[in-house]
Amino acid sequence: MKSTFKVSSTIFKSIYAFLIICTAGSGYAQIVSQVPLNDFSAFKAPSKSWQIAGSVQADISKTNIFTLANGSGILVNFPDKRNKGEDLYTLAEYGDIDLELEYLMASGSNSGIYLQGRYEIQLEDTWGSPNPRSGNNGGIYERWDDSKPDGQKGYSGYAPRQNASRAPGLWQKLKISFKAPRFDGSGRKIANAVMLRIELNSVIIHDNVELSGPTRGSVSNTEAATGPLRLQGDHGAVAFRNIKITKYDSPRPVERSTTNGNAVDPILIDASDNIILRSFMDLPGSPRVVHAVSVGSPEKVHYTYDMDNAMLVQLWRGGFLNATPMWHDRGDGSSRPLGMVQRLGKPLQAIARLSNVQSVWISDTAGTGYRPKGYVVDEKGIPSFRYLTYGTSVNDQVKVLDLGRGISRKITITDHVNDLYFRLAEAESIIQTADGMYLIDNQSYYLRLDDAGGAKPIIRDQNGRKELIIPIVKSISYSILF
Repeated sequence: MKSTFKVSSTIFKSIYAFLIICTAGSGYAQIVSQVPLNDFSAFKAPSKSWQIAGSVQADISKTNIFTLANGSGILVNFPDKRNKGEDLYTLAEYGDIDLELEYLMASGSNSGIYLQGRYEIQLEDTWGSPNPRSGNNGGIYERWDDSKPDGQKGYSGYAPRQNASRAPGLWQKLKISFKAPRFDGSGRKIANAVMLRIELNSVIIHDNVELSGPTRGSVSNTEAATGPLRLQGDHGAVAFRNIKITKYDSPRPVERSTTNGNAVDPILIDASDNIILRSFMDLPGSPRVVHAVSVGSPEKVHYTYDMDNAMLVQLWRGGFLNATPMWHDRGDGSSRPLGMVQRLGKPLQAIARLSNVQSVWISDTAGTGYRPKGYVVDEKGIPSFRYLTYGTSVNDQVKVLDLGRGISRKITITDHVNDLYFRLAEAESIIQTADGMYLIDNQSYYLRLDDAGGAKPIIRDQNGRKELIIPIVKSISYSILF
C-alpha cells in the first residue's frame, strides 16, 4: 500500500515550513517542522519577558543573568521585576510528536517544557548535582497519580537515570519521543500518555515512562488527544534554539524493541573510587586512540588521556565505562564512555615548538623527541602523566573540581625551552567572555586560565578552525567547566 498525504497551499503559507515524509506501507506520515524563531508567529501572544535574540551568554557566578545580542534564531525568556514572566504556547496543537531542541539555562534558573501543555519535563540548572531527582534537569516532574487507592493518591515523578546536564550558559540538546493518551469514541481515556524516550545531551535518561495524569500546574487536569507545546516562563531565564517538531497524521505505530534474543548483558565499570583503565578508544571522525587511559572518579566526572599525544581527548559526566566491546567473547580491546561526553578535538601533540605564533601546529611527533614515561599515582589514586618532549620533562596532572563541575589541569616543565607553546583548545569557535573565561565550540564548554605565570593566551585561525595557544615557560594551570 502506498501512503499519501494531501497538503493544501495554505499550509505552505503558515508559520511552519513542512517536510512530509511518507513511510511506504505504514499508513501514516511524519510531518517535520522547524519552528521559526525570527519572530513570534508560531506562538500565542508572548509576555514582555520573551524576546528574539541573535546570541545569548550567561554568567556562571550570577543568578538569572543573561547578556543578549541583537539578531534572530534564539527564543529567550528573561523575566525581571518590570517584565513578569509568563508561559509561552504554540498556536499549533499536537498529539504524538518527536521534539528536538537546544536550550541554555542561566545560573540558578528553572523552567520546563510541557507536552500538550500538560506533561512537564523539568529544565533546571543542575550543574554539580551527582544524584538528580525528578525536580532536577531532565526529570519528569511531579504529576497527579490517580492509580493508587483512595487516600493514597498524590503527586509523583521520575528522576533522570543520571545527571547528563551541562553548566549554565552552555547549550544543551534535548530529544523527546511522546505518545499522547488514547480515547475511545465516547471520549473515555483508554490508554495513558507515554514518554517513549528522552535523551539529554545524547544520553538516554528516560525510557517508556507511562504517565497516569498531567503534571501539577498543567493547563488542565483534563487530558485530551492534542494540545500545544508550552514553554514555562514564570520562573527563570532560559533560551531555546533549533526547535524541530515531528508530528504524525495518525497515531504512531506501536514501538517495537530492537533488542534480539541473543543480546549480551553489558559489562559496565563503576567508579565508586578513583579508577584507571587502559583500552582502545574510538572517537568520531578520528583514528582509534590505541594508548588511551581513562580515569574515573566518584564525583562522576571522568576523562580519557591519549598517551601518544599527551592530550586530553574527552571528558564526560555520569557513568564511567562500558567495557563490553573489550571483554565480551574475544573482544576488540575498546571501551566506551557511559555519560554525557564532551570531546576536545582530534588527537595532536599537546606541546609544540613554533617559530612564530602563526606557525602550523605539528601533526605528529617527528622532531619533538616525544617519549611517554607512563604515570604515577598518588595516595588517592589520582594519576600524574609524565613524558619527555623537546629535551624537557613534563608532568601533567588532572583533578576533578569540587561538585564534579569539571576538571583542573596543571602542566609543569623542568627546563625552559624557547618558543614552546601549549595548545589549550581547538574548535569551531572560541570566544573570550567578559569575566576572562573562554567559551569553546559554540558554547559547549568553558575554559578558565587559572595560572600561566604571566603568559598571555592567543586565539588564532588555523585551517578554518580556531586554536587557543599559550607560551609555556614553567607551568600552566587551567580548568575546563562543562
